[in-house]
Amino acid sequence: MKDEINKLLEPIYGATIKSSFPVSGGSINQTQVLQLTNGERVFMKLNSNPPTDYFLAEVKGLRLLAQAKKGPKIPKPIAIQSGSRPTFLVMEYLENSTEDKNFTDRFAHALAELHRLSHDKFGLDHDNYIGSTPQKNDPEKDGIVFFREQRIEFQRQRARQAGLLPTSTDKKIDSLCDNLNKFLDITGEIPALIHGDLWSGNYFADSKGNPCIFDPAVYYGLREADIAMTELFGRLSQRFYDAYNEAFPMNPGYQERRDLHNLYHLLNHLNLFGSSYLSSVQQVINRYIN
Repeated sequence: MKDEINKLLEPIYGATIKSSFPVSGGSINQTQVLQLTNGERVFMKLNSNPPTDYFLAEVKGLRLLAQAKKGPKIPKPIAIQSGSRPTFLVMEYLENSTEDKNFTDRFAHALAELHRLSHDKFGLDHDNYIGSTPQKNDPEKDGIVFFREQRIEFQRQRARQAGLLPTSTDKKIDSLCDNLNKFLDITGEIPALIHGDLWSGNYFADSKGNPCIFDPAVYYGLREADIAMTELFGRLSQRFYDAYNEAFPMNPGYQERRDLHNLYHLLNHLNLFGSSYLSSVQQVINRYIN
């Protein structure tokens, strides 16, 4: 594999791999930093058995996010193994650094700029992945229908098939889906380009203090979904949410809708990691149904 990677890198950098060292990068892929013979570094993801088009979808997602010129910094894809099922992706190396006092405002404003990129339909022209789970993105004019069918129902069906949903919880999801119009206020919202999986492990400040985002599950959706995800496993300082609202105000009542957006991710975690997430799923459902 090293020879294969060198053949891709040498025409670009005039250099080959000198050394490599592993870095933490989540539970799905192996991740390495490659030190090149010219002193430069690149970042590589490896997966010996990825889902079909997994890394190809990631490249598309990174390029979509990079369209926001004043948005967060996005690592550039550099080289990918040929074929329909690549097992590695090489991209620009961004060094994680300490957040300075301006990071929160810069991140909020950059994310607002990303969310200003819009489309006439929710979804995307291709499916991709949320973690290692397929993510359906069939285009849809109605944001409520898209959220119900492509997000909640898709994950619910996977949980059903795996025997992870008690009948009582499954029935409550029916009631929830029937009443989404009451719970989600999408007044004035048009499909926004969102990262799609914006938990704390998928953003950081680089060495210049720039907000960087990566590992996308990108689509055109409700922008509150990105904001809500930043609160699912810990949250940014309140200043981030205030600064975002100053730059691109959300509809009143976001706090009442936040957990509903995150139900998609909790169902996905139920499907990925098992019944330890069932109680979290049930708590969210009960909050709205009861």
